[in-house]
Amino acid sequence: MKKQPQQQHSSRGCQEPRPHVAPSAGGGPGQGGAWRRRRPLSLLPFLSLRDYGFCMAALLLFCLGSLFYQLNGGPPHFLLDLRHYLGNSTYLDDHGPPPRKVLPFPSQVVYNRVGKCGSRTVVLLLRILSERHGFNLVTSDIHNKTRLTKNEQMELIKNISTAEQPYLFTRHVHFLNFSRFGGEQPVYINIIRDPVNRFLSNYFFRRFGDWRGEQNHMIRTPSMRQEERYLDINVCILENYPECSNPRLFYIIPYFCGQHPKCREPGEWALERAKLNVNENFLLVGILEELEDVLLLLERFLPHYFKDVLGIYKNPDSPHGLHAAQEDPSSTQRSMLGGTIR
Repeated sequence: MKKQPQQQHSSRGCQEPRPHVAPSAGGGPGQGGAWRRRRPLSLLPFLSLRDYGFCMAALLLFCLGSLFYQLNGGPPHFLLDLRHYLGNSTYLDDHGPPPRKVLPFPSQVVYNRVGKCGSRTVVLLLRILSERHGFNLVTSDIHNKTRLTKNEQMELIKNISTAEQPYLFTRHVHFLNFSRFGGEQPVYINIIRDPVNRFLSNYFFRRFGDWRGEQNHMIRTPSMRQEERYLDINVCILENYPECSNPRLFYIIPYFCGQHPKCREPGEWALERAKLNVNENFLLVGILEELEDVLLLLERFLPHYFKDVLGIYKNPDSPHGLHAAQEDPSSTQRSMLGGTIR
């Protein structure tokens, strides 16, 4: 058998021939034809170079306009005129009445302060805080009437509810049930102290007034004889003087029990009613013996009323401290504090 002659291969190795690509109409490059070229890929293939330039110019114009707006505190006047021309609705969006005031929560607070439980100091702090934080401090010039008739309750609740909010109303008065008379129930706060310490404080207050140096003890007890005024409290207790034989340790309970006649009778009913009202209506009932902790809690719970109160209390000699607020507020301050409510 004859062997087939081996084919000689070039040094470049065996390569398959490339398929012939037909030129477009008109022939190849040497014959006046042109190869078809693919269009490069683009994120926005439908935009031309001119379109890109227009977009960049618009973006630059927007940035310059925004910068001009911020540097001049508002848009140029011609833009306002343009908005007015395009439609009154868009123009009034910026030039209409101001939005309603957003009230803090709670915006209605009542401090029905218990007598001889540090209320004088707290009221002085509230005077300073009301000017600093801008809330409406509403006080009362009635100090010795804590029990009210039904008509008096309705009148007082009506006057309190119509005060400008946010307000804080304070007065020596037993708990008032606003919802009973169709009003919105406010948030209550109060401070109490050890009943024995409260009795001791009241004993000396009736005889010599408070630290302000007032002569109101002469008004409170005008018929008190001198020997009774300077009576030693130990003698008063040991010899069973009427004032010391009934120390009125129940005095605090009606401030939380309320205006019901049974709240004035010492007993379990009044105590349970007071505990129920504390749980349902009082945000905080502090203890005077721990006043700094109480002020710190008030600052945390009601910051729009009591922010910085602890610092003011600890620095009484500062220009805006407690010592500066001991004097009665001027007529201007009274109007800022919301006046008085009977």
